[in-house]
Amino acid sequence: MTRLVRLNKIRDAIAAALWANTKSYELPAVCKRYGLDVVDDDEARLSAHRSKTVFVNTHTTGLTLPQLITLANKILEDYECPELEALINQSGAQGVAGEFKNLIFAANGPKPKIIFRDAINNDIKVIENAKYCLIYDKPLGAHGLTWDELVLWWMALNGRIGDKIPAGRTLYSRLAKSLSSASPPEQLLFKTYCTLYSSIGFGIPALIPQVYLHYDPYVRRDLMVQSGQLRRQRMDFLLLLPNRQRVVLEVDGMQHYSVDGQASPKLYAEMVAEDRQLRLAGYEMYRFGGYELAVERGGEAMLSTFFAELFKRHHVAEPVTA
Repeated sequence: MTRLVRLNKIRDAIAAALWANTKSYELPAVCKRYGLDVVDDDEARLSAHRSKTVFVNTHTTGLTLPQLITLANKILEDYECPELEALINQSGAQGVAGEFKNLIFAANGPKPKIIFRDAINNDIKVIENAKYCLIYDKPLGAHGLTWDELVLWWMALNGRIGDKIPAGRTLYSRLAKSLSSASPPEQLLFKTYCTLYSSIGFGIPALIPQVYLHYDPYVRRDLMVQSGQLRRQRMDFLLLLPNRQRVVLEVDGMQHYSVDGQASPKLYAEMVAEDRQLRLAGYEMYRFGGYELAVERGGEAMLSTFFAELFKRHHVAEPVTA
């Protein structure tokens, strides 16, 4: 299937989905709510009344494939559209499968103890050390999780109203406390990304530190992992992008690939094996060597360029590079 044919098929499926689920007089307002450049007035409603399909196609012409996929996912959140869903799945842009349930992150103390409260519904509960971590359990939209949404959640959590800027500063401070003081590279990555909230705006994806991916109570205290057990329980950083795209950023110090200063092929093999599993599950992985994340080696400029390229790849507002 050529790219042009694929674009037209998705555009036609979007038009068909809105044709089947929307009244003509509602269509301009619905299209505007989905982010299309539509004026909701009498002339637009008359145009939609003449042909809902033509109206939608007119306002989706010129959209790129990622933009069409983002629009399609918004529609699929509201309506059951099997043909549209099948096309999006075939596009290979569906990201990580499964539904978002819990985000446990930014622990700044003892590791949380987690249990299944309801294994059938996959409901979990932190029964020990909950005060040391943050838990985000609000529904995740097709657009992912932005810093603006995370700040609003933080304000509600702390009973605050008013200006989001000071609330954003306190949230930044709380998240930064979860980073190891012994890891300046992690701190540089976090600080460099977070400067984008002021230069671009709160609408970009939130960079979430120290995210629990697995919880395996059978990992022994000495971390000698037996067959079938999980070694990596926590990710350094996670970005939840549109269309279920999840980007993992890992900062590797010597402990990731050496023991007592000596290279460890075993540690390296375990690390890349888990990377493969994450990628097969739909995650996008990027690793940084701690050595390259040093101010004196141009680490901040390198990170700014990386984030600009990552945003371009995922069609997020582009930051200003250093």
